[in-house]
Amino acid sequence: MTASFGTSDLAWPNDAIEVGKVVDAWGIQGALKVKPFADDPQALFSSKRWFLLYPRSTLPRAEPLIFGEKPTSYSVFKVSRVQPHGEYLVATSLEVSDRNAAEAFRGTRIFVSRSSFPTLSANEYYWVDLIGLMVVNRQDQVLGTVQGLIDTGPHSVLRIQAEHATEERLLPFVPAYIDEVDLAKRLIRVDWGLDY
Repeated sequence: MTASFGTSDLAWPNDAIEVGKVVDAWGIQGALKVKPFADDPQALFSSKRWFLLYPRSTLPRAEPLIFGEKPTSYSVFKVSRVQPHGEYLVATSLEVSDRNAAEAFRGTRIFVSRSSFPTLSANEYYWVDLIGLMVVNRQDQVLGTVQGLIDTGPHSVLRIQAEHATEERLLPFVPAYIDEVDLAKRLIRVDWGLDY
């Protein structure tokens, strides 16, 4: 395992979540132009250390992408400043001082520790925390597992896949249908029938 800038003590976090990508250098003083993967990229603003993984195409072998796995080679970007710039962010570090150094990060994928995400209010959840949860209705019938979410604007929709099913079930993630989300039990209880 390696980390750049001589910071080998900064181990890849067990709860690393991919939150963005470096698309280019910005300016001449070593800033990075970053494309966040969320409309509200608070995880990038709140974390002072980003873990950068080069894309598969530049590696001698494919790096693991599955949550909880650790790459063998990565860089640590110690964030000194992040600011919005249209649909992008501009980030600086005291350890990257010129455009050439910043260009070396082009294409890297940005991961941050899930534990550094900002705390949410009651009944708010990060999508990453919902993926993989079992969905059960009031009759204790298993509807399936959350595979992902769709943002429709007014609300999110759970994409649920039942074991051995060929089609996904879509369920609005709104209080009218969601009775309980229990992250500790990895369970979502809903008011939704098997025949919906």
